[in-house]
Amino acid sequence: MIEIRHLTRVYDGVPVVNDVSLTIGTGELAVLVGTSGSGKTTLLRMINRLVQPTSGQVLVEGVDTATLPAHLLRRRIGYAIQGHGLFPHRTVAQNIATVPRLLGWPRARIDARVDELLALFQLDPATFRNRMPHQLSGGQAQRVGVARALAAKPDLLLMDEPFGALDPLIRAKAQADLRAIQQKLGTTLILVTHDMQEAVDLGDRIAVMDGGRLLQYDHPARILTQPAAPFVRDLIGATDRPLRLLSLKTVGDLAQPGDAEGPAIPPEATLHDALAECLWTGRTALPVQGGGIVTLDALRAEARPR
Repeated sequence: MIEIRHLTRVYDGVPVVNDVSLTIGTGELAVLVGTSGSGKTTLLRMINRLVQPTSGQVLVEGVDTATLPAHLLRRRIGYAIQGHGLFPHRTVAQNIATVPRLLGWPRARIDARVDELLALFQLDPATFRNRMPHQLSGGQAQRVGVARALAAKPDLLLMDEPFGALDPLIRAKAQADLRAIQQKLGTTLILVTHDMQEAVDLGDRIAVMDGGRLLQYDHPARILTQPAAPFVRDLIGATDRPLRLLSLKTVGDLAQPGDAEGPAIPPEATLHDALAECLWTGRTALPVQGGGIVTLDALRAEARPR
């Protein structure tokens, strides 16, 4: 569990993070979202003390991080940034092995961990282990960057705009892969983004920041249906709110008995995907793979706040 207590950072008399308090449960994915200059990246960097707080505390599993040597703290916390940040003169395997080597892991354990992570990120170890960063695509490099952050099996992973440099198709796949891997490993993850849709798609909880202050911290559905401030409402976007609500649930959540014509939709597809398919094909009901249907009327009902 991560507990942030009254965290503040002041530069030249101006607070860029102002008295922020929040708690992130073990295994949760929390997203810090806000416009440029809102303080979200500074808040993230104070967690691993790349930025020193002016006041306040960060506790990881009840331990005040200020009591730990900074270099040892950072080895325990994975950190991935936009643009992957790989060392250009090191191979993929050497990049992933960076922190385990610093921790003195034996060679055999390091090699096994590198291959495990490459396989987990769908990168064949025999093909990618000895490649250099310039030989990777943008999506491949980003996956290697996240694998490096996870190499020493940290309980906490920090990610700062990790998908910002990726094109939309690769970005969507990278987001889905990250969520699946995070759930599989049970890693607590804190991610910074300026993209509200990314926050809704990925977060168990969303922290909305503006001007260094935390305006709202809650589950995505509550952020969407009960914004706590005008800035939060504006960030959501009034016209986008129904579609964002539909992205929170899957077709399997709404399937009901019945039959419908046409190609079936997977149960893991979002309700947003189902609505798009109905509108594109002109159908009022879609069959669901494995049985049942999802109807346009049910999708419309789910898009309305309760």
